[in-house]
Amino acid sequence: MTGEHRHEELGVERLETFSDSVLAVVITLTAFELRAPAHPTLTAMGHVAPTLLVDAANFLFLGIYWNNHHHLLRAASRISAAIMWSNLSLLFTLSLIPVMTQWVGTQYRSTAPAVTYGVVALAAAACYQLLTRAIIRAEDHPHVARVVGRGIKGTLSLVGYAAGIGLALVSPWLGYAAYVSVTVLWLVPDRRFARAAH
Repeated sequence: MTGEHRHEELGVERLETFSDSVLAVVITLTAFELRAPAHPTLTAMGHVAPTLLVDAANFLFLGIYWNNHHHLLRAASRISAAIMWSNLSLLFTLSLIPVMTQWVGTQYRSTAPAVTYGVVALAAAACYQLLTRAIIRAEDHPHVARVVGRGIKGTLSLVGYAAGIGLALVSPWLGYAAYVSVTVLWLVPDRRFARAAH
């Protein structure tokens, strides 16, 4: 193993460690929004049920990003400035999820939280695509480009969130349905990178 290749591997590992740390904090902050019912009754449980559902959905949302982000960075062989900045942009958008969890969980019938959630989700999806493209540009071989080229999930995510924003202006519930459909699309982990490595 050459010194240069070893240096590049360490750069990828360092970026992944930093990203994992940030995502761990974001997920923890999201979990902090959980609140126990004020009284030991089913009625009290019903009052906190929307918040619980929103928290569970956002925990899954973040988990999906963490999973696919892990596979994406493992496919990279070098880290460029564009990769670092696009990765930082992705982490920033994901760091807004705890705020959105609280807002949507308490004001889920209102239009503004539903629309804003879609904007944040759309921004995160766009940043993930930018990170993917930055990794492709930094590669000396077509491995990442070849693997990404076989999937359309990224494009469908952008379309789904954009449609959800428009639908949320009509009804928050329609917006939520669109957002959930994108999450369902990604429920099966994106193993394209792992398969291509064999």
